[in-house]
Amino acid sequence: MIRAQHLESQVATRPLGEVVDFLDSRRKPVKASDRVEGDYAYYGANGKQGTINDFLFDEPLVLLAEDGGHFGDPYKAIAYVAEGKYWVNNHAHVLKPKDGLDLRFLFRVLERYDVTPFIKGATRAKLTKGDAENIPIPFLPLPEQKRIAAILDKADAIRRKRQQAIELADQFLRSVFLDLFGDPVTNPKQWDVLPIKKLGKVITGSTPSSQLEGMYGQEVPFVTPGDLDDNLTNVKRWLTPEGASQSRTCRSGSLMACCIGATIGKVAIASQPSAFNQQINVVEWNERVVDLYGYYLFKEFPVFITKNAIKTTLPILKKSLFENVQIPIPGKALQEKFASIVNQNQCLVRGHREFLAEPLFDSLSQRAFSGQL
Repeated sequence: MIRAQHLESQVATRPLGEVVDFLDSRRKPVKASDRVEGDYAYYGANGKQGTINDFLFDEPLVLLAEDGGHFGDPYKAIAYVAEGKYWVNNHAHVLKPKDGLDLRFLFRVLERYDVTPFIKGATRAKLTKGDAENIPIPFLPLPEQKRIAAILDKADAIRRKRQQAIELADQFLRSVFLDLFGDPVTNPKQWDVLPIKKLGKVITGSTPSSQLEGMYGQEVPFVTPGDLDDNLTNVKRWLTPEGASQSRTCRSGSLMACCIGATIGKVAIASQPSAFNQQINVVEWNERVVDLYGYYLFKEFPVFITKNAIKTTLPILKKSLFENVQIPIPGKALQEKFASIVNQNQCLVRGHREFLAEPLFDSLSQRAFSGQL
């Protein structure tokens, strides 16, 4: 993230209010219930929110979140470029660069700016116009601004292409799954259908007491529903071996499934032996199920969990119900063929993910705006 104190110590700056015109007075909020879908983009704090049948602006401008933005999140943008004809509600400031300030440069400066020192409001963070006007902006010659913006645009294009490659890889694996096995919900290839309890061991997690010493450490990932992604790459809490023994643990390759609440049906595959809380049921598959087949079955078709859940205030799929969920079981050789394709695909995706995980773009931005690029 770009920080004001870093900029001011490295390069000459000017307050945002001196280098842009705020066109906020031309904004108009429209309730979702009153908005008529149309041909024009409708923008809010976090970019495009939908469409509308009229427009307020007809020129390229920078939009900066006023309230409800991703303030403090280094991975999400708080500023956008709006082009063409569009409408802006009252949750985003509308900025028009004055002479001497390049629009793309302004966007790149503000895109991931750490504006938390300028924020007001404990319940709902808000970047008021008065405070936004004080944000320091690098003051560089116009040709230098254009050069930096062009470099960052190219770097961002590479980043976006890698993200698209990951998304295409996911779509490819879903297509391969359907080609090999058919739709598992309708089971057109008439595979044997068996309850999970005959295909593996189902375990419900638990949480070790935070009152006991020596429970939390750095050895064993402790998975909660918010941590569930493809490979558990963002686990926030870890346990000691003693803490893991007070919880529940599973082997690497197990299916981890949230079985309660708003995220019911969300799954992951354990990339290493892991502990997990009581909102998660785990399946340690037996020899009839290849781990990657079991995972992709539930990843692509969470309906196997959601349709069997009890519909209460919070939907819940208890262990006893989960064990009796019926799923199709293709031949082992076909499952292994699918797993081989997945592994080959993941080797390619891993390189893209590692690139995206590196703070290269932020590092490039820091160097650019401090006059070191």
